[in-house]
This record gives sequence, structure tokens and C-alpha cells, in this order.
Amino acid sequence: MKGGWAELFDSFRKVALPILTLVLLVKITFSSYNSTTDSLLQNLESNLNGSEISSMNHSEKSGIKQQKCNIFVGKWVSYPKGPYYTNETNCVIDDRQNCMKFGRPDSDFIHWRWKPDDCELPLFDAIQFLELVRGKTLAFVGDSLARNQMQSLVCLLASAIIPVDVSETTDTRFRRWLYKDYNFTIIALWSPELIKSYESDPNGDPYYSLMNLYLDKADDVWASQVDKADIVIISGGQWFFRPFLYYENDQLIGCHKCNDKNVTKLYHYYGYKMAFRTAFKTLLSLKKLKGRLVILRPFSPAHFENGDWNKGGNCNRTRPFKNQEMKLEGYTLKMYLTQLEEFRAAQSEGIKKGVKFRLLDTTEAMIMRPDGHPNHYGHWPHEKKLPDCVHWCMPGPVDTWNELLLATLKKEAYGFIQR
Repeated sequence: MKGGWAELFDSFRKVALPILTLVLLVKITFSSYNSTTDSLLQNLESNLNGSEISSMNHSEKSGIKQQKCNIFVGKWVSYPKGPYYTNETNCVIDDRQNCMKFGRPDSDFIHWRWKPDDCELPLFDAIQFLELVRGKTLAFVGDSLARNQMQSLVCLLASAIIPVDVSETTDTRFRRWLYKDYNFTIIALWSPELIKSYESDPNGDPYYSLMNLYLDKADDVWASQVDKADIVIISGGQWFFRPFLYYENDQLIGCHKCNDKNVTKLYHYYGYKMAFRTAFKTLLSLKKLKGRLVILRPFSPAHFENGDWNKGGNCNRTRPFKNQEMKLEGYTLKMYLTQLEEFRAAQSEGIKKGVKFRLLDTTEAMIMRPDGHPNHYGHWPHEKKLPDCVHWCMPGPVDTWNELLLATLKKEAYGFIQR
């Protein structure tokens, strides 16, 4: 009898056990596949950016790597401790974003933090940031939202050190800050369309008059200076909705919102695509490419409700949307995907030339923050100005952009990114 049981067990070990093991492995693989394909945007980001980071707990010191997560996919959670700085901190905040100065009555908008789904986003550490960028120059290239992020960063760093203003002009759109102890410089290069442009009618309405846009020529305002930067954060979006005449090779090839029946009508997405294509090509053509880090911060959504920006629209909400209440769709999604298509092509070319392209993917997080704009609190009540549902209050959710920037720089420094 003992021999019979032994033979039966031996048969099970040789035949049934391998089959059960194979079934288990297939089940695990299928489950893993499902868990990593539940979000189109999450997969797209991972492919473009290597955006997964290693989340470390207390075992980090022993070198044990824990789970990976995408820091750009998550939700907003309550954070009672409040902001890193206030409007009285020793840093420059444009009046248009100084919501505390102009008496915004609610304060909930500064008591939320971004929480990635599968890990924690570390708090901003000014000293750690400055150590990572020691000896480097960081350039913000884009419109006033790029300046919004730059000013947020300067305010976040103010807890460690106050920089010296070494601007070469009195135009605050082109400010330069030097952190002497770290030989670190921040420069702002204002270029809302990123490519060469000028008003067709200098005396026309700044929002409605036609502008000539040269789709294949970078704006020399930033292109002539960006070679000095080790890290370039490039962005843009809101200016591309205005009327344009589009030029390529100095020839008129189409227009957006023009009344000339003899000119080919093109959607603004075309101008947007070509602007980023030209900007990325310009960055890829610079000398001393190896080691340069180019970061795209994609489209920042506006939140006008109850009308357009100039027709009674406002942003009166005082809480973030939940994930299921708002998603990336419509023209915002189209603008986002237009950028990412050009980013993908530039990233592939950058691999050949030694330029690193990374995605600071704030779009999905910011679509859920209708409460974070100045609205009527970027000016005094007696000043009859339109609500601002484009820029972001400081302090406010824009500070998250720099928390994510720090996490991105740490990935570069510690090699967490999958090459």
C-alpha cells in the first residue's frame, strides 16, 4: 500500500504539479496585464516618459526597492497643514495670482495635496532641490503660466535661500534669479507662441486681431538664449486660440479665424502642433546636447463656467473635482495629445543625440482643480477686470507642479527612470 501511495504522489509531482504551476503563472500574468492597462493616459505617459518611480518606505536606507507608481495618476486629498508659503513670504507673486492679497474669502484651495494612486508624493524639500541643481541653469520657456510655475518655485525655495535678481532687463517677463551658494540660476523666457510671430495690425485688439505666425521659425527671444540652460521646461497653450495667419517658408499656407475666403482654413491644432515641432527641433539642434534635460509641461486647462472668458464666465468653485466628476476630454484632450505626439517624436530623436526628454504631466491633475484659479481675486474689487480662470493662485495647486518637478529631477539623479 505504501508503494502505491508513493507511486501516486510521484505521478502527481511529475504531471499535475507542473500544470498547476503553469496555470498559476498565466493567471498572475493576466492579472498584472489588466492592472497596467486600465488607463490609456497612464500607459501613454509611461511609454513617453518612463514616469514610473520607485516608491520607498523605511527600508529605502537598506536599498530595498518597493513598488513602482506613476506619480501623475492619482487624486486630490485633504491636507489641513496648509501651504509652504504665504503672500507675505519674501518672494515675488504677480498681483494677478496673489489671491490672498486681494481678499479671497475661502481658503480650502490651499489645503489639498496631490496623492498618486500607488505611492506618496514627497513634500517639497528646498535644500534637496538646490543640491540637485547645483551648478546648473533652469530655463522656463513659454507664456505667463510658465512664469506662474517659475514664481511658485522661487517662493518654495525661499524657505532655504533668497536669490539675487540678476535680470538683464527691467521687463519682469524675462527675470533671472541667482542662488549664489549653489551657483544655480533660474531664467524666465517669455514666448507665448514659442515661434516667430508679430501682429498683423499693431493697433488692433490684442485678443482678436490677426497675428502672423511663422510655423517653421523659433522665436529668437528664447532660442538665442536657451543654449545656456542645462534644464529647459517648455510649455504653452492658451495663446493658440486667437486668429492667426500661418506661414511656412515665408509663404502664407493657411489661417485660423480669418475672414479671407482665398486662404485655406486650418484648425488651431495645426498651429499648435507645428509650434512644438519647431521648438523641439530647435532644442535638438543646439550645441553641447549631451546631458541636457528638456521637460514638457503639457496643456494647463482653464475652468470657465457660465459663459466664455469674456462673456460672463467665471470659476466660483471652492473644491476640487473628484476623479469620476471630471476627465480629460474635448479640446483639452486634443491639445494635450497634440503636444504628446510631437513630444514622442522629439524624445525618440533625443535618444540618438543624448538629449533627455521628460514629461511633467500635470494636465490630468489640474483638470480637477477648478477651485485653484484667481477668478475675481487677482485685482481689487473696484477694478473692473475679467475673472481669471486660467492662471493659478499662489500659494495653490500650481505648487504641485514643482513637487512633481523635484520628483522628476530625483529620478534623473538616482537612475529610477527606465531608459
